[in-house]
Amino acid sequence: MFESAEIGHKVDKASYEKQIPALREALLDAQYDLISTRAFPMVILIGGVDGAGRSETVGLLNQWLDPRHIETHGMGEPSDEERDRPPMWRFWRALPPKGKTAVFQGSWYSLPLLDRVYGRIKNAGLDRAIARNVRFERMLADEGALVLKFWFHLSRDRQEKRLKTLQKDPHTRWRVTERDWEHFSHYDKFVQTSSKILRVSSTAQAPWYIIEGEDERYRSLTFGRILLDNLRQRLEQHAAPVLALPAPPLPRAVDNLHLLKALNLGASLDKPHYQTQLEELQGRLNLLTRHKNFGEISVVCVFEGNDAAGKGGSIRRITGALDARRYQIIPIAAPTDEEKAQPYLWRFWRHLPRRGRLTLFDRSWYGRVLVERVEGYCAEYDWMRAYSEINDFETQLVEHNIVLVKFWLAISQEEQLKRFQERENTGFKRYKITQEDWRNREKWTQYEQAVCDMVDRTSTEIAPWTLIPANDKNYARIRILETLCDRIEAGLRASKG
Repeated sequence: MFESAEIGHKVDKASYEKQIPALREALLDAQYDLISTRAFPMVILIGGVDGAGRSETVGLLNQWLDPRHIETHGMGEPSDEERDRPPMWRFWRALPPKGKTAVFQGSWYSLPLLDRVYGRIKNAGLDRAIARNVRFERMLADEGALVLKFWFHLSRDRQEKRLKTLQKDPHTRWRVTERDWEHFSHYDKFVQTSSKILRVSSTAQAPWYIIEGEDERYRSLTFGRILLDNLRQRLEQHAAPVLALPAPPLPRAVDNLHLLKALNLGASLDKPHYQTQLEELQGRLNLLTRHKNFGEISVVCVFEGNDAAGKGGSIRRITGALDARRYQIIPIAAPTDEEKAQPYLWRFWRHLPRRGRLTLFDRSWYGRVLVERVEGYCAEYDWMRAYSEINDFETQLVEHNIVLVKFWLAISQEEQLKRFQERENTGFKRYKITQEDWRNREKWTQYEQAVCDMVDRTSTEIAPWTLIPANDKNYARIRILETLCDRIEAGLRASKG
């Protein structure tokens, strides 16, 4: 893999000083074009062997460009807060908005590389991490980001010489640590593993550029030219007319089962039995959240359903059993300007709970395949790719001991009409009904199909949907509490293993 780097290539000082001013000016102009158009975010990964010029390159980038519009992230060992979330969480929340640039010195490839070199994971674990990263970068590219990945390489002899030179100079010896020499002792394993990572994860959407790091001037010029060429090309593409990407056909389930019509919406529970079960289940839920092992897991509840299906009331029956310090309710409305400048899932990523906490989403990331699909707020290609992106996101949650519980509350058209009219005629409920709710009713069939497709494609073994008949609110609330308690108990048992 590293044969593509031009070994031993050098640039003399006079040639370097002649070329640098024009390159810096062109880069700065391109950066300001990106800032002014807010066309897309730029994500730059800086990787490579120790002593090959990673830190110098990051410093140079902040010197050449306007640093006010660059977010530089040195990703070392994760903090305690970061360990409480899935491994990708700290990268998700560090992504730049449109018009900005983020530089990652240490990236989503660093820990898998180290884990494989030091034997903490096997080849299969490395393969899974690479595949996850490729899917993540494909999502970033689909969201419009320019993703550039640079790997600075040195041969074994040149790396040893470089580390010794840095260590000998009083002004630079602080940059060489025992950890660097420990890595050097595993040089061959690092090269073998990183070569595989670069080969498998260099894609058209997010290519790797391998640069020989021995000569500082050659390294800097090569990096700057690649950055400028890619940035200018993407800005020109953005200015050109956009052709919509075709979406693949959406296959129907083999048996064409209409999941919602199979629900028994007539299921009900009388008030005395409801009150008894509610008290028992709320007590059970409270005890589960105070279990000695609850601090090993976290809980994410997703509430979706027809308008007026009772999501808010069901959430209140859950929170009524909990210590207010342990949970957070996230109501999802139309995205803000800040959220529109980020990948679609960003506004959900940042609300993931720490261990020992619960987060309840009143509406969720499924809006892309429901309201945005039906109302035409996004292109067909975007809501079609959302199924796999959501499944990948939820897989990462579950793999990190997050108990993920997803509820769809279903009511009939007749029951919805009754509840709409009640809201309009009750003063303290009028805020719950809007003209948008009435417009959504006119697209009942389209929403039904979208829900069936959603459940068919995102109800997985590890993150299944629970469909709740909700014409009777009492029945729905008890079913939700039972399911939540069962799933938390299962999560606690799994955490012991």
